[in-house]
Order: sequence, then C-alpha cells, then structure tokens
Amino acid sequence: MKAISHLDPAALLKRFGLRADKSLGQNFLRDDLALETIAAAAEILPTDSVLEIGPGLGSLTRYLAQAAREVVAIELDGRLLLPLQTVLAPYDNVRVVEGDILKLAPRELITAHEYIVVANIPYYITSAVIRHLLESETKPRRIVLTIQKEVAERICAQPGDLSLLALSVQIYGEPRIVARIPAQAFFPAPKVDSAALRVDIFPNPRIEPELLKTFFQLTKAGFSQKRKTLRNSLSAGLHIAPLQAETLLQQARIESRRRAETLSIDEWRALCERYKK
Repeated sequence: MKAISHLDPAALLKRFGLRADKSLGQNFLRDDLALETIAAAAEILPTDSVLEIGPGLGSLTRYLAQAAREVVAIELDGRLLLPLQTVLAPYDNVRVVEGDILKLAPRELITAHEYIVVANIPYYITSAVIRHLLESETKPRRIVLTIQKEVAERICAQPGDLSLLALSVQIYGEPRIVARIPAQAFFPAPKVDSAALRVDIFPNPRIEPELLKTFFQLTKAGFSQKRKTLRNSLSAGLHIAPLQAETLLQQARIESRRRAETLSIDEWRALCERYKK
C-alpha cells in the first residue's frame, strides 16, 4: 500500500463550512495508525468488493480503495457528499451513495456474490445494522465495525454475561476486538474510547432460519426485565402465566430461577424448539 497523506477532519470541515452533527454520532477518525489497523483487520483481497457504511470525510475510504477491487460507500449525511467526493477524486474504484443503510438492500448496492463490510457507526444502531446485513439476501463474509469500546466488549461476552446485542451478533458470526482506539484519535473527540470489532460470518447461523423469529421473540422477552428470573421475565414478555413459563423452561431443561444473561446459544435454541412446539 502506497503512503496516504494525512487528512485533517477539522480543517476539511472548516474549508467546506461544516460542523460535525452530534445527532448523527459524527466523530471522524483522524489517527493514521488506527486507520491502517482497521483496513488491515478487514483482510481485503484485490478481488474483493467492500461496502463501507458511514464514510464520513473519506479518511478510511482511501485505505479501503487501495486494497479492494471496488468500494461502495453509503453516507447518510448529504452535507458531506461534496467534501467526500473531493477527497476521493483520485480513486476511480469508489462509488458514493447517499442513503440510509437500514433502508437499502445490500444486493442493490453490491453485485458481487461475496463482500466485506466496514463501518464506523453509532453504537445504538449496531444491532439493527448487523441484523439488516445478515438477514439480507446476500450476506457479507466479514464485518469490521468501529464502535464504543464497552459495546464491543459486550458483544464479545461469554455466557454468564451475555446481552441481547451479544446474542444477536454471535448467532451469525465470531466477534473479536482487533484494536482499541482512544477518544483522542477522533475529531471531535467522543467522551469514551472506541474499539475495532471484527466479526467473521459463519456459513450458516447458529440458530436455524426457521427458529430465528422465535429466537428474537424469546430473547427480547428474556432480557425485558433483566433483574428478574427467566420464569418471571418470560411470563411478562410473552404474556403467559408464570407456571406456563416454568413448564416451558423445564421442558428445555433450563432452571427457571436462572437469568437471561446466563444462557448459552445452545440453551436458547432448545428453548426456541420447545416454545415453537
């Protein structure tokens, strides 16, 4: 990879008379080493297509463009299109699309059978973006997300400390943190540190397709009242009698006094199978 000149987000925003939009969670990564690390973590081959969500000012897009056959960059904020196109002018393998990824189907954006997703997104849409991508007709081979460090750690949690977000990622792929990025690496600097999370997607989800809807229904109910036992949280979340919830758990060989965060994916699968019957 040839050297890429440093891009100063503050200067670029000033040049175009713009400010970062807090409501969109805009914090532009300016640290060159962090940008190189994220691009390397994606393990992009010269034949790969990359879908970048939230290119911002194009800092990372340049690194992706040097490694990939093509990059399709989806940007929600129309104000950034002009500076983005200016920065990316030297790269003829980048296509910038204005839009909301949650309202766009990947197959409409990427024609390749396989692709890689790289994204710098606000943590509150992490789960929605992952589900949208992995329930789509064409699924990515790998996802690299730059998100809040605490959220990345939650996604990588093990049974005993699992969250609804962790489950929604781990049924589709294997997550691991590949880099920790301090707040000072961004402009404007957020209040918390970030991390680059890599998720290698399984050929098939760990929950069978016919059980996925039931899985999300049960996990949402199970985590709806986190301090309560599964017997009580499932009763409230599924609108069934406590005794009925207890019977369901017994049939799945799960102790009714346990809490949702302690269940493994295999135990959730067993619960889904019993509930669907």
